[in-house]
Parts: sequence; C-alpha cells; structure tokens
Amino acid sequence: MKTAEPSFPFRLDTLREEDIPAVMDIERRAFSLPWNAGIYRYELRYNALSFYRAIRTSGPPLPPIVAYGGIWLYAPEAHVSTIAVHPEFRGLHLGAWLLADLLVEAARRGAQEASLEVRVSNVTAQRLYLSFGFRVVGKRHRYYSDNREDAFIMTLRPLDITVLEQRLFREERIVKERWRARAPDILASYPS
Repeated sequence: MKTAEPSFPFRLDTLREEDIPAVMDIERRAFSLPWNAGIYRYELRYNALSFYRAIRTSGPPLPPIVAYGGIWLYAPEAHVSTIAVHPEFRGLHLGAWLLADLLVEAARRGAQEASLEVRVSNVTAQRLYLSFGFRVVGKRHRYYSDNREDAFIMTLRPLDITVLEQRLFREERIVKERWRARAPDILASYPS
C-alpha cells in the first residue's frame, strides 16, 4: 500500500513584527554576525524603503518560518539587505524561491536593477546569485566587522519582470519536487 504524500507546507508571505522571534532563531543559526531583534523591529515599523518576505510553514511540528529576506528600494535600485534559510531546510531551493519573489516585488515597485553584498567565502550564496544573473562588480574590503572579511558587490540589471516571474514559478515547482523527496526525513526530525 502506498503511503500518502506529505502536503506542501510552505507559502510566501509578508514578514510581520510578530515573526521576529522565529527570524532571530534562524538569524543566529545562519550568520556569524547576526542582526538583532531591534534592527528587524525598526525595518518593519519605520523603514518605508524596505519590504520583507518570509516563507511560512503550515504550522507545527515545523518551525513557523523557514526562510526570510528583505530589500531596500532606492528607485531605480533594489538592494537585497538580507536573505536566510533555516539550516535544516537548506537544499530545498527555498532561498532561490524567496529571492525570485523579492526581485519580482522590487520590479513591480519600479526597481530596474538589484545589488547586494556577499562574503567572498560564501560560495553557496554566490552560486545562487550568479544563477539569477547577478555579476560581481566590485569588492568592499574588510566589510564584515566580525572577521574583517571582504564582500563582493554583485549587481543584476535589468530586472526583467517577465523573466523573474518565470523564475518564481520554476523555483516553486523545484521546491515542491524537493519537498516530496525529502519530506519524510525532515518530518521525522519534527515529530508531531
């Protein structure tokens, strides 16, 4: 007898202030130089130039949020301020799905290009950005205060809404395929 396929538990949504505790859990796991809760509170309450998105789950036993990211919009440029995926949910393409969503929203709001900084040692993130068409355009020397590591400056131009929407749909399909393949193992580590 075939077992029932686990339902798809993820959805893209706006990040809200009540999500900060879940964000902080991921933030501490994902970054050696994490932002604090006050930064997120400020960003969500007062920064009119920013927007933040999350990938929520359908609820327990899974964590409430498994990825989040944000953009600062200085038309005509969008700057990716942060993006993070819960370590136990990496490899599902959640980061790519979220990035596509953020870039689509930036393009809808009038951005024509996007930029970001990434650690020179973070090859995984660089691969993700390169797959979207970002290119290294410079370097910020000793950018990270925790270890004085350099950052690559990466830029994507133009932000083509049609291409980005196609990428968004493709990434959602990939996430669904990978979830089907990995759900039993992931769910086993989150007993009901």
